[in-house]
Amino acid sequence: MKKLPFKILLSLMICYSSFVNVYGQAGNIPFRDGIQFSPRWLDNLMFLNHFDKELPKEKQVLYKWAETVLACEVHKGFADLASNREFQRHCEMHNIKLLGGPMLGNISSNAVSVWVRTVKPAHVAIIVAGDKKELKFGPVTTKPESELSAVVQISGLKPNTAYRYTVIVDNEKIEHPYETSFKTLSDSKEINTRIVFGSCFHRWGLGNEKQSNTIINRNPHAFLGLGDIAVQDKNNRLGWHSLDFLARDLYPAWQNLVSKIPFYAIWDDHDYFDDDKGGVPNGFSPIDRDNVWRAFRYSWNNPNYGLETEGGGVFFRTRIGAADIIMLDGRFFREPGNYLGDKQMDWLKKQLLDCNGPFIILANGSMWSDYVSSGKDSWGVYDPIARESIFNLIEENNIGGVLLISGDRHGARGFRIPRPSGFNFFEFEVASLGGLSGQPASMPEWDTQFYGISGGYAFGEFTFDLNHEDPIVTFRLIGENGEYLHEMTVKRSELTPANFR
Repeated sequence: MKKLPFKILLSLMICYSSFVNVYGQAGNIPFRDGIQFSPRWLDNLMFLNHFDKELPKEKQVLYKWAETVLACEVHKGFADLASNREFQRHCEMHNIKLLGGPMLGNISSNAVSVWVRTVKPAHVAIIVAGDKKELKFGPVTTKPESELSAVVQISGLKPNTAYRYTVIVDNEKIEHPYETSFKTLSDSKEINTRIVFGSCFHRWGLGNEKQSNTIINRNPHAFLGLGDIAVQDKNNRLGWHSLDFLARDLYPAWQNLVSKIPFYAIWDDHDYFDDDKGGVPNGFSPIDRDNVWRAFRYSWNNPNYGLETEGGGVFFRTRIGAADIIMLDGRFFREPGNYLGDKQMDWLKKQLLDCNGPFIILANGSMWSDYVSSGKDSWGVYDPIARESIFNLIEENNIGGVLLISGDRHGARGFRIPRPSGFNFFEFEVASLGGLSGQPASMPEWDTQFYGISGGYAFGEFTFDLNHEDPIVTFRLIGENGEYLHEMTVKRSELTPANFR
């Protein structure tokens, strides 16, 4: 194994010392092997090597070579790895073709998309095992302009059908230590829709195989990630954004999860710039913001990304079975007193009026309510006028079936948000994918709360059942071993404003 040059090691040491190893939000920082792992530690290998099994040596060296190229760099990303001789020599020696993926996304009753990232520009195809023959999709080309990533679109599939698939890179089949498979959505109302969600994976959740296996075994149709997933407080240092995404894709637990469950992602403060930052933070420029957006945009498999090159952002709308899904970006456009920005707000109102239900999941990285941390960074404190405008729109147009989901405040808590009419919005905050604690699980003055934990791994789950005259949704907060920490069922009539006038 070739040693890293002394000058590179020295520069990495200087880079490490430029960051503060603290983490204000989190309590109960985990210990493993006598080491306390703060989420802001830069050494991703410390996390990768202290879960259920140590990362293979060739993957450890792969990461360290990437680190020598990208650490502390503001303008470098995955594209720079393609031209680094030492990095490419190591990949050739160990026949490493992929840096990330496969990651599923954009699932429907007859289609799905597959995201991958290669070690250098390459042609990528997907082989899907059909009933009688194999179906080939692609090839598509990974390019430096897309940070060596590409998305292969798969179509013409049967509803409610399980498929296995294989990734092909430059005509070579990629072997995986786990089965790569997916199941299309049903086009029948008789089959329930199951969607899991949550935020704050950080790195502890990414590596938690118990939690990933529990999610996979529940056979959800999709996963909604609400931010703070991989990148940790790297501001405008694109090299570190890339390294955090690379580390994400090296976790076996993460690889297994997203190769089977379609994943949809928005960002929050920690994977945007840093704690509580939004818009163009002080000391940075619009170019920095656009570059961070670009790093995020090419590391996920969403249906689309906000205004795309015409204005950025990561908001989007899709449909998963019984629910319209609206995922919001509370960071990119934020200005003092303006949470979403005017263009995103106009878009949101049009989408809400266009939804045909029966349920709508309205997702936000930070909390809708202002109970926890006195509303720190929440809609209720940061931009109450805009929040009221959205709530009024839903009530005045009798838009039924709206479920609010959020993250940010470590732990998980649910609240009713009472309205003057007697109607209540229901907020399901789940920020426990990384197992870290934050504010108290509950407090006496939180008189509309219906669940709360602080510390411990858990994810949220909605199961939609339309086989009732009054359709129902069942929420469960589920621990890493599959135990139900909270369970409740809400009827659509309880989520319909006109019933309370």
